[in-house]
Amino acid sequence: MALFQSCLGVVLAGGKSSRMGENKANLLRENQDMLSYSKSLLNAVGSSQVIVSGGEQGIKDLVADMGPLGGIQSIIEQFKPQALLILPIDLPLMTSNELLALKQVGELSQQACYFTDHYLPLYLPVNAFVEQFFQQPLSVMKPKVATQKAQGNRNLSGPSVRSLLAQVPHKVITPKNSQCLFNTNTPEQWQQAKQLLSLQRKSHV
Repeated sequence: MALFQSCLGVVLAGGKSSRMGENKANLLRENQDMLSYSKSLLNAVGSSQVIVSGGEQGIKDLVADMGPLGGIQSIIEQFKPQALLILPIDLPLMTSNELLALKQVGELSQQACYFTDHYLPLYLPVNAFVEQFFQQPLSVMKPKVATQKAQGNRNLSGPSVRSLLAQVPHKVITPKNSQCLFNTNTPEQWQQAKQLLSLQRKSHV
C-alpha cells in the first residue's frame, strides 16, 4: 500500500546522554543495543525507511542545539517524506504493537498522533500545518531553549515539540500498557527498565 510506503521511521538519537554517563544508543537491551532495537521496532510497523537523527552515524541537524525539533526539521527538509514515525532512543519497553496502534490512528485520521502525556513517540504527517510551522526559522526559538536551561528544565524536548503540536491537528491515544513509555535518562532508570523487562519475560513463560 502506498500509504505505508510513505511513512519514514526516525530514531531520535541526538541527545548528549550526559545523565546516563554513556551513549544511550549503545546500551544493551537483551543482547541488542538500543539503536538496533529502535530501528527494528520502526521496521516492524511498516516504515518505508528508517533514518537515525543525530548521534555518531545519524543525520546532523541543520540548526544545532534545537533538540528533537531540530532533528525533525532536518529530516523533513532532506527526505521530503509524506509522514514521519518518530521514536526516541530511550524507550526500552516500547513494543511494535503499541507503535503500530499509534501509526494506524495517525494514518487513518491523517493527523499527528501521540500517547497521553507524552509528545514522543509521534506520528507526524508532513502537511500544510507542519510546513507552515517550520517556515519560521528554528534559530528564532533558540533563546527559549537557553532560558529553559538556565531555569534547570531537564525536559527540553517538551516545549519544542509541544509548540509544534499546538499548531497542527492531532489525536491523543492511551497505550494498552503504560510501561512502554518508561524512558531511561539515568543508570538507575536503565536498571529499573531491565528489571521490568525481566518480569515481563517471566510472566510470558
